[in-house]
Amino acid sequence: MKRMKRCRSCGKYTLKPDCCGQQATTAHPPKYSPQDKYAAYRRREKYGEMEQSRVEK
Repeated sequence: MKRMKRCRSCGKYTLKPDCCGQQATTAHPPKYSPQDKYAAYRRREKYGEMEQSRVEK
């Protein structure tokens, strides 16, 4: 089963792996899990080191 993807450069949706010469990313969010091992990494990527240090306190 193919999942819909979104082009990073133009924002169009496609089923192809690339669009406009760049790789398209999945348009679906990751599955939620309360035991998420990578949540801290995603927060650090999204908000930066400054926000992460505030969360850890």
